Amino acid sequence: MILHSFRSVALAGLAFCVLMMAVALGLEHIGGYEPCPLCIFQRVAVIAAGIVFAIAAIHSPAGRVGKVIYGLLSLAAVGTGAFIAGRHVWLQGLPADEVPSCGPGLDYMMDILPMQDVVAMVLTGSGECANIDFSLLGLSLPAWTLIGFAILAIAPLRMLLMKSRG
Repeated sequence: MILHSFRSVALAGLAFCVLMMAVALGLEHIGGYEPCPLCIFQRVAVIAAGIVFAIAAIHSPAGRVGKVIYGLLSLAAVGTGAFIAGRHVWLQGLPADEVPSCGPGLDYMMDILPMQDVVAMVLTGSGECANIDFSLLGLSLPAWTLIGFAILAIAPLRMLLMKSRG
């Protein structure tokens, strides 16, 4: 098996996070697609997972407890991202008359509202998040991101199933 060590699993998770962010940033800066608030929150989840994977790879704990802690932390980040991407896909699937109206921009909300209110408003969605600007093989970018999170979940699940050394 290729991913037989904890460090290799953590590095594979980190590499996949880097790939996901490279695609997102490439679509934004090369393709000209502006990310909506839900897209930005998905990026935050990818970055959070990547940070946990990086720290896990550096630390590479030998004991079961460390592996479980890193596995749970990275799974929480990946699960949060998958939830947000799933919410985004759901919002894009709503009939036009049920799509929420466009709200204020994320920068504006961050300036005037407490963080929990910003998160609540973003997760309820807005009209801009329901737009499908990019599609590949019939799937929108949030659908591809959800698939990415499902694939990424393999790394923390593998971490949780690893046995202790020695």
